[in-house]
Amino acid sequence: VVHFILLFSRQGKLRLQKWYATLPDKERTKITREIIQIILPRGHRTSKFVDWKDLYFCCAVENQDNELLTLQIVHRYVELLDKYFGNVCGLDIIFNFEKAYFILDEFFIGGEIQETSKKSAVKAIENSDMLQEPVKSQEDRKTYTVLFFF
Repeated sequence: VVHFILLFSRQGKLRLQKWYATLPDKERTKITREIIQIILPRGHRTSKFVDWKDLYFCCAVENQDNELLTLQIVHRYVELLDKYFGNVCGLDIIFNFEKAYFILDEFFIGGEIQETSKKSAVKAIENSDMLQEPVKSQEDRKTYTVLFFF
């Protein structure tokens, strides 16, 4: 079970956070600050976190949980982001954070994987996009002829 997922830049800017453990905001802020201060100075060989395109993914899991499975979870999430955004970067997360959260929620709910099929997750995301597109009303579709007489 994952307790939280954090995504932050090399500058320590938090880009995305999803908490599955109930904690007060003050405690979340403290934990986030501590984790960023611990992870950023560490070298690539000493870290058990993923360094990907100037962003760090951080997952807090139980001691007995499989770290390789957690790495696979992060990898699958990145694949979904890549599939949606097409070579995702930090700016995609910043300017489309609602989509990044939606994709995470489609894949992961309550700290556990809900959808392992990349194809099914992408289909749900595409369906959501179609629902959000504005639909023209009958009034918008009418055309009018304007006649001017002098």
